Amino acid sequence: MANVYSCTNQQCIDALVDMAGEKTRGWWWDAYREVLPSGLITLAELEHHATAIRAAFTSHIPGMLQTTEHAREIFSQAIPTPTPPEVEHRVSHRIKRQDVVFRENPNPYSTVIHEAALHMRVGGRRVAREQLKHLIDMSERDHITLRVLPFGVGAFPGSGQSINYLCGPVPELNTVQLDQFHGPVLLDAEAHVERYRRLLDVVEAAALSPGKTRDLIHAIAQNL
Repeated sequence: MANVYSCTNQQCIDALVDMAGEKTRGWWWDAYREVLPSGLITLAELEHHATAIRAAFTSHIPGMLQTTEHAREIFSQAIPTPTPPEVEHRVSHRIKRQDVVFRENPNPYSTVIHEAALHMRVGGRRVAREQLKHLIDMSERDHITLRVLPFGVGAFPGSGQSINYLCGPVPELNTVQLDQFHGPVLLDAEAHVERYRRLLDVVEAAALSPGKTRDLIHAIAQNL
């Protein structure tokens, strides 16, 4: 295919060959391809192959850092109302996706969360408090960088948009995933990817340091 499309970028070709050369399909394929939307299957595969992930969330906790009970409550509120098996399929898929931050030699994961998401009592006080404690615990891992964008920042670029920026083995394979009500949207055009990279740069610069972030999360948890 590289010859057909006159692709001469050898690094990109090699990366694609490596990705296509895996002898077994990932866990996301056989277990979920008939019960979940294709966009979620693709997202799990992109995360598996990503060399690093950057993210920003305004109104909810990143899926990578959610507890099981928090995720279950989120999926239970979906429209149309899902059946209990549908909820459990989505919960188990989300938790298995977190393997990329728990596996041996994990790649860097960096995310910004708006303070508003930390005050939402998803699942009630107990679940919300456990979720905040989980965020603090995860933020102490060497490969995870967690920053909070405080209320005091005011307006900021891209407010209201949740972003996952998945770094590929080479820049040409970088992909942006946006959360939409109808499902995940994936962007890989160079202009789009570059625009969201710059947006993340600005949001990260405006956020609190990891240390001050932990202090704020701890204070919010104590006041629940």
